[in-house]
Amino acid sequence: MTKIRCLFVVLTLLACLVSTAQRKSLQAISVTENITVDGILDEEIWKTAPIGSDFVMFAPDNGKLVDETKKTNVQVVYNDDAVYIAATMYDNEPQKILKEVTQRDLFGTSEHFGVFINGYNDGQQDFRFFVSAANVQMDCVFTDQQGEDYTWDAIWESNVKITDFGWVAELKIPYAWLRFSEYPVQTWGINFYREFRRDRQQYTWNFIDAKIANESMQSGYLEGIQYIEPPTRLFFIPYSSFYYEDTARGAEQKFKIGMDIKYGISDAFTLDAILVPDFGQTRFDNVILNLGPFEQQFNENRPFFTEGTELFNKGNLLYTRRIGGTPSTYPVTGDNETVTEYPSAINLINAVKVSGRTKKGLGIGVLNAITERTSAVVLDTVSGIRRKVEVEPMANYNVLVVDQRFNQNSSVSLVNTNVTRGGSYRDANVSAAVFDLNTKKNTYNASGNFKYSYINELGNNPDYDGFSAALSLGETSGKFRYRVAGSYVSKDYDNNDLGINFLTNYHTLEAYGSYRILNPTKRFNTFTFYTEWYSEFQNTTGRMQQGTLNMYVNSTSRKNHYFGYGVNIRPFKTYDFYESLTEGRFVELPENYRGWVYFSSNYNYKFALDIQPALTLTSEKDRLNFEFFISPRYRVSNRVMLIYSYDYLYNKNNRGRIAFDGDDIIFARRDRDTHTHTIESKFAINNRMTVNLLARYYWSYAKNLAYEELQPNGKLAPSDYNQYLNVNFNSWNVDLSYSWWFAPGSQLSFLYRNNALSDKRNLGYIDKNLGDNFTDLFRGDLNNVFSVSIRYFLDYNNVKGWF
Repeated sequence: MTKIRCLFVVLTLLACLVSTAQRKSLQAISVTENITVDGILDEEIWKTAPIGSDFVMFAPDNGKLVDETKKTNVQVVYNDDAVYIAATMYDNEPQKILKEVTQRDLFGTSEHFGVFINGYNDGQQDFRFFVSAANVQMDCVFTDQQGEDYTWDAIWESNVKITDFGWVAELKIPYAWLRFSEYPVQTWGINFYREFRRDRQQYTWNFIDAKIANESMQSGYLEGIQYIEPPTRLFFIPYSSFYYEDTARGAEQKFKIGMDIKYGISDAFTLDAILVPDFGQTRFDNVILNLGPFEQQFNENRPFFTEGTELFNKGNLLYTRRIGGTPSTYPVTGDNETVTEYPSAINLINAVKVSGRTKKGLGIGVLNAITERTSAVVLDTVSGIRRKVEVEPMANYNVLVVDQRFNQNSSVSLVNTNVTRGGSYRDANVSAAVFDLNTKKNTYNASGNFKYSYINELGNNPDYDGFSAALSLGETSGKFRYRVAGSYVSKDYDNNDLGINFLTNYHTLEAYGSYRILNPTKRFNTFTFYTEWYSEFQNTTGRMQQGTLNMYVNSTSRKNHYFGYGVNIRPFKTYDFYESLTEGRFVELPENYRGWVYFSSNYNYKFALDIQPALTLTSEKDRLNFEFFISPRYRVSNRVMLIYSYDYLYNKNNRGRIAFDGDDIIFARRDRDTHTHTIESKFAINNRMTVNLLARYYWSYAKNLAYEELQPNGKLAPSDYNQYLNVNFNSWNVDLSYSWWFAPGSQLSFLYRNNALSDKRNLGYIDKNLGDNFTDLFRGDLNNVFSVSIRYFLDYNNVKGWF
C-alpha cells in the first residue's frame, strides 16, 4: 500500500509538472450553422468541437490542479464574423453559486468566467472578456506594465444558464473588437479563467506561474482559425442630452447634440473622435479643504480621456484634467476693480486620438484636443462698468507616443507632449525617453526614463528648460524580490501645462525588498511583507527632504479576511522647501512615527466591514495625527447593496504657512478636524438596468491656536501677528442616476444632481456643531441639476445593410 501511495504521489507531481510547464493548445473549428447566444449549447457544433480542460489554480494555491467536482470544459468555434466560446462549468453545490447583479465592469460577489485573447500571440497585450453568473459583462485591455484597464469597452454578446450540475456561459466576440494579423492561418494566444467566488479561488486553463511577473507570456495557443478578414471597424455613437439647472442665480435649460466616432484605420490602429463633447453626467469631484502649497489632483472621469489610454500613460507625462481645466492666468485688476465672474473650466471644442500597435510590436499614439478662448468679468465698483478680460486663449494640446515592444516583455518609448496657446501666452513642450527591460525568463528588470521640458513664456519672463532622469534595477520573480532606484530632477523641470508635478530641484535614492508566500499555509491564503527605504535631498543645499523607512504586511486569512498593518518611520529631521512659497526658504520638520492597521472582512458575506485606524507621533510631543476609517456594507440581495463610509482625520498642532506680513512668512499652529461621510447604494433591476445613489458630505475646519514666524534656519518663532484666519469648509454632493443599456453599446440615462459648497475664511469663531454646519450649507448657493441623455451605438457593418 505504501508503494502504491508513493507511486500515486509521484504520478501526481509529474502530472502537475507537465500541466504547468507546457503551453496548452486548443483547436478552433469553423461553423456554418447559426449560433444563438443563449447559454444553451444545443447547436450541433458543440457536440463535436474540441474541448479544453484540466484547469490549474492561479490563486491562492498556485499550481494546484482543479478538483474533479469543479472542472471546466471550454470550446471555441468561429465563422466569418466572430469567435464563439462555450464554457461548461461544474459545481457540486450549484445552489450556492454566487450571482450578484452589478453594473458593467463591476465584478461584485459573483462567480466568473473569462477569456484572454492575444491575436498576435506576442505575449504583450490581452483583450480580456469576463461574464458573471448573473450575466454581467466586464472587459479590459491588459498589459503587464499597466495591468487591467477597464475603461476600454467592447460590444459583444453573452448569456449564462444555471444548471443542476453548475453553470454554462456562452460568448460571441466579434472580430471588430480584437486585433490580429492578416495571415491566412492564425495562431492566437489564449487563456481561460474561472473564479469560484465563494471559495475565493481562481483557475486558468493554461497555468500562470505566480513566480513569474508576466502573465501574457503564459497563455496557451488557439489554432485552427483560417481565412478570416478583419471587418471594417467604423462605429458612430450619436447622442443628445437635455439639462435643467436651478441655482440661486436662476434657472437655465440646455440641449446638446453630438457624436462620437470610432474608426479602424487598419487592423492595428483606431481613431477616436468626439464632436461637440458632453461630459455633464460624469462623476463629481471630491473637493477638499486644501491648505497646502500644491493644487488638489482630481481623478479623470470623462470617458474619452480614460478609455484606451495605456499608450498615453507612458512616462507619466499626461494629466488629462489640464485639458478643459481652469484658466492658466488671472485678470490684473486696477483700483476699485474686482473680478465678479471667473470660469471654473474651459470648454473643449473637440478631441481626437489615434492609437494602436502593429504585429511587430510598434505602438503609436496621437492625442489632440482644442479648447476655446475663455474670458473673466471685471467690475469697476465706482463706475459700475464691466469689462471682459481674456484669461485663456484658444489652445491646442497634443501628445505623441512611439512605443516599441520586443522579446515579448520589454519596451522602449519616446513621448512628447505639447501645449500651444494663441497670443502672448506661454507654450510648453516636454519630451521623454522611457524604457522597461526584462530578462527572457522575467527574472530581472531594468527601467528608467529621461525627460526634458522647455517653456516659452512669450512675454517679459525669460524662457527656461529643465530635465529629470530615473533608473530602477530589481529582481521581479520568486518569493524574495528587491529593487534599487534613484532619480534626479533639476530646478527648472516643468511639465505642468499638460502633466502634473509638485516637486523639483531634488534627487532620490531608494531600496525596496519583499517576501511573499506562493501557496497557502495553515494560517494564510496570501502573505506579503514589504520594506522600503526612501530618501530625498534638495539639490542646492543637500538637505534631506524625505527620509522614510516603510514596513508593511498584506495578508488574507484562510477564511479570506484581509489584514494589513505597517509602520512608517522618519528618524531624521527633514526640510520642506515648498510650504513657504518662497525660493530658498525652508521649514524644519520633526521626526515622526506612523503606525496603521487595516482589516477588511470577506465580501462574500452579506455584511462586511472595512476599518483602518492610524496614529502618527512626532518628536514634538504636542503634535500628532490621528486617522480613522470605517466602512460597513450590506448586500440586501443580489440586486440591492448599501455602503456607508466615514473617514475622520485629526491634526493636532499642525503647522502651515498662512500669510505674508511684509517680508515675514507667517505660519499658523492649528488644530484641524476633517469628517467625510459617504453613502453608496445600488438597485439592479436587471443586468442592463440599474439605479445608483452616491452622496458625499465633507466638513473640514482649521482653528489657529497661535502664529509663528519662519526663521532663516527653518525653525519657527512666536509672532505677534493677530489676524483672524480660521477656516470652515463644507461640501455636499449627491448623484441619483438611472441607467438602461437598451441595446448593445446604447444607453439611456437620467441623472439628478444636488450640490453645495461653503468656504468661510478669516473667521474669528468656528461653529463645531455638525448639525449647524450641515443645515447652514443648504442656505447658500444650492445647485439642482436634472439631465437626460441618450446614446445609440451604430456599427457600419450593420448600418450599410439598411440601404
